[in-house]
Amino acid sequence: MTAVPLSPVRRWISRTQSSHRERGATLNSLYIGALSVAIIGGMLHRQIAAIFWPSAPDTSALAAGSLVAVCYGLLYLALRRFGPLALSRAAASWLLTAPVSRRRLLLPSLRLTGIAAAVLGGLAALAVVGHAAPRAEAGDEVALLAADGALIGLVLLLVATAAQAGGRWGDALDRLAGLLVAAGLTGLVAATMLDRPAVVTQWPPVSVLLPITGAVALVVLGALGLVVRGLAATPSDRILDASRVAGTLFDSAFGIEPSFLTDMIERRYWARRRLRSTRLFPRLPVLVAQDLLLTLRRRNRLVWLLLAALLPVLLGGAPGWVLGAAVLLGLLISGLTATGNVKTDAGNPVLLRMLGLSSRQAVLQRLWVPGVLAGLWAALALTALDLLGDLTSGPWWALGLTLGPVGAAAAVHRARVGFVRNELLPLDTPMGTLSTGPLVNAVMGPDMLLLGIPAWIAIGTGTLTPTLLLLQAVIGVGGARIYLSGTTADDRTELSN
Repeated sequence: MTAVPLSPVRRWISRTQSSHRERGATLNSLYIGALSVAIIGGMLHRQIAAIFWPSAPDTSALAAGSLVAVCYGLLYLALRRFGPLALSRAAASWLLTAPVSRRRLLLPSLRLTGIAAAVLGGLAALAVVGHAAPRAEAGDEVALLAADGALIGLVLLLVATAAQAGGRWGDALDRLAGLLVAAGLTGLVAATMLDRPAVVTQWPPVSVLLPITGAVALVVLGALGLVVRGLAATPSDRILDASRVAGTLFDSAFGIEPSFLTDMIERRYWARRRLRSTRLFPRLPVLVAQDLLLTLRRRNRLVWLLLAALLPVLLGGAPGWVLGAAVLLGLLISGLTATGNVKTDAGNPVLLRMLGLSSRQAVLQRLWVPGVLAGLWAALALTALDLLGDLTSGPWWALGLTLGPVGAAAAVHRARVGFVRNELLPLDTPMGTLSTGPLVNAVMGPDMLLLGIPAWIAIGTGTLTPTLLLLQAVIGVGGARIYLSGTTADDRTELSN
């Protein structure tokens, strides 16, 4: 089959698309985007500068190495989740199967992703250097270290591109990157426990950095040539999968509809599972047993939740209200791990009709597993803060258990949220019109965390009294009970809010 030149095809598509746009629409979009970046940069430039280059080093050598592992591990995992090679929906529909050069078709995607990976890698290196390295006249060293970070980002891109076209070794490399991120988070927690951690006292000299940077650049150029040469071997199904991810992310952001993203994650999870029959736990209610079975099947997520229980320790130097908010947010996330069945029932309650269950009976059973999971996570997180943080000694684990009903109500409430209600009246503000539908959709779920205000106060002040513990237990159980009674009925099956 003779390949058709791709450039004339792209020019024809571009002219056809431009003819259907309003005059100056593209320039207007670019102007609004540039103006928004300039305004936000002018408002937050000091805070952004403090993130990448604080006034004085505030990170130990162990924390700096852990940050390197976390940043570049997350960058690689993000590249793997997004492709990294993807096409627009039009190109995936018409050009992927057309008789055109696949290498030329994928080169623009590789170019854009390479620029993004290099920028993110350079910014990560600059942030690590700014927080850990000593302050001195070392402009050349900083530039070379940032260049090394950008080259590492390109290396990760090339590895991710090869993994996209490769076999099972790509999945093994994903697990290795996950272990690297977990090790980095563990190192960050360990760095907070050291009384006198080792610090970086000297810049690497230019005579050492320059040959390393040059050698890595040559390796990257050689690997880039090999990757470009093998672009045509990338399977079509993986390109289509990455294109669906990119399109869903764009739709979710453009339409302010987060349910598109959650539905995509659920579909990708179940598409990789083998369907097999498993007996439910006979002594448990049927919906509780179903939630428990779903939770036990997501072992990787449970391991990440266990590691995430140590993350509030990293906020030990933050204000108390920030630490309390982080614990409550983790409570919601841990409870959402077991609410996949609630989303399904809210969208289509056919299972509830077959079982003859009302919405009140269904929600009551659906609250158990998220509540146990959220309570155990909060107990572990508060115990870690008690042992490793600045909290005064006390039964913080008991406070975590009392937060279980709060996490259950918040997680189930969030899972029952459907599509964004765009028919709600907008609000006129000095900054323009604000759509209330996405705003209402965003707060449904987190609003139930207000039931944890007594725990928030206790964590913020660092002191736990029996009164606050009892008050949190009463408010948590009572609030969950009121939520159950107010949002369900014995004569209704539908779960959607």
